[in-house]
Amino acid sequence: MASIRKRGNKYHVQVRRKGFAPATRSFHKLADAQEWARHMETKADRGDMPTPVKFLEGYKVKDVLERYRDEITIKKLSAHSETCLLNAFMRQPIANLTLAQITPAHFSAYRDKRLKDVKPGTVNRELSIIKHAFDIAEREWDIPIRQNLLAKVKKLKVNNARSRRLTDDEYEALLEAIEATRNDFIKPLINFAIETGMRRGEILRLCWSDIDYDSRTLHIPITKNGHARTIPLTSNAIEILKALQFEDDADTYRPFPLSDNAAKLAWQRLLKRSGVEDLHFHDFRHEAISRFFERGLSVPEVALISGHRDFRMLFRYTHLKPEDIAKKLN
Repeated sequence: MASIRKRGNKYHVQVRRKGFAPATRSFHKLADAQEWARHMETKADRGDMPTPVKFLEGYKVKDVLERYRDEITIKKLSAHSETCLLNAFMRQPIANLTLAQITPAHFSAYRDKRLKDVKPGTVNRELSIIKHAFDIAEREWDIPIRQNLLAKVKKLKVNNARSRRLTDDEYEALLEAIEATRNDFIKPLINFAIETGMRRGEILRLCWSDIDYDSRTLHIPITKNGHARTIPLTSNAIEILKALQFEDDADTYRPFPLSDNAAKLAWQRLLKRSGVEDLHFHDFRHEAISRFFERGLSVPEVALISGHRDFRMLFRYTHLKPEDIAKKLN
């Protein structure tokens, strides 16, 4: 709250707020002093008062990120990967700077250095997580970071759109390589991804209780965007599931009992043996969505299966083959 005292022929104004440096100024007229006091009180209410350097020196960047990791990250679906990301960042020299020392230039330098090792999209995601950590610190933890420094750091331009389709020869090469693998689940995992358009994590979390053979549907309770969805199953998808099911399976048992890391490593080994180049497991989602459109499904119908709530994002996953459309036209 502001206090106004007359000292000699001037009015001395002081505005104090806990956690902020006091603001003071002198005026010849009382009206001017009162107006400035109201203005500064409004700034204080918005959190725009300057923060004392001594206060900010009590926090390191690492302190903010550790708390964010332990309280916020742990609740996310991507907790494991985000924890690894934050732990790696906290081993960098920049994490030991105090909030009084850190500037946007430090983050810009880190961004440019990191760009030499990873793609722009990866750098943007890392900085986005750190930016959110600073937002949470200011809004919910009462750490007076007046302006998020990451807001001033320019994002890198990302051009990672893929138009990758799986060819018949590549699929045959994968099948041949599968014959030499010891993992019995990699083949049905690939085929199921192509039939449903589901993400790898969604398939691995699938439980028998999520499947309704009578209605030929599958419920996905946990998704990337947080919105559960129920999708229809093709005859091939149902055959894949039934081939995996045994009489003694409990409802909570998973058709694909693999960890995410085990599935990732199995896929990498298979890809190396097959000789197929530049193919990501996520490309099977592209392939499935494109096939849905080729079968004549409408945009809303495909969106129901894929879970896209923005049709513009759905079209990024759609890569129709011109030769197939030519056949339809003729």
